[in-house]
Amino acid sequence: MDKQDYLQHLINAGEEDVQLTPKQAKILEAAIEIFAEKGYAATSTSEIAKKAGVAEGTIFRHYKTKKELLISIVTPGIIKLTVPFFADQFVSEVFKERSESYEQLLRKIIRNRFEFVQKNVPLLKIIIQEMAFHEELKQSFQSIFIKKIFPKFDEAVTQFKKDGLIVDYPSSSIIRFTMTTIIGFIITRFLILPEAEWDDDEEIDRTIRMLMHGIQPDS
Repeated sequence: MDKQDYLQHLINAGEEDVQLTPKQAKILEAAIEIFAEKGYAATSTSEIAKKAGVAEGTIFRHYKTKKELLISIVTPGIIKLTVPFFADQFVSEVFKERSESYEQLLRKIIRNRFEFVQKNVPLLKIIIQEMAFHEELKQSFQSIFIKKIFPKFDEAVTQFKKDGLIVDYPSSSIIRFTMTTIIGFIITRFLILPEAEWDDDEEIDRTIRMLMHGIQPDS
């Protein structure tokens, strides 16, 4: 999905009360790029306006402050539009067809999120940078995960336990082990050490083996 397709998805996936004009879409695109590069605190509205190709006054005709810009454009753009849209897409792609094993499910999840982040690194940067400072971001992500993703994940994990394919730990623990490992891999790959010499296929295989078998050597 290229940048233009991504922005069009944001606009098309919006709720009825979130309608982006073409200028707002440009501001959204510019804000995402600059917030990702410099962080919210170090970004000025003049930079966003210049990047978007609009007058700074255009921003302030809609939004009184930079904080309101973040909450009124970037947060709805990322949370109300992006997160539900990609959460629905994620659930459909990963859980629509039943996986025959937990290893197969892990591979679907990692590949799905890896490919999404690979195309949306600036979005991930903003989420990581700003989540600690804006409670509404964290609450929205928690709500989306609990309502849209966790039930399908829990259903799959419960079935694998019943079939005796994975250890009978609480489903919430298995999901937590899984998600923290996958998220840690993706953050390290794209944000912490993006310039390292990665063999992505091999690293994905190692991640899956570690989740399935721990770090004990093969017997």
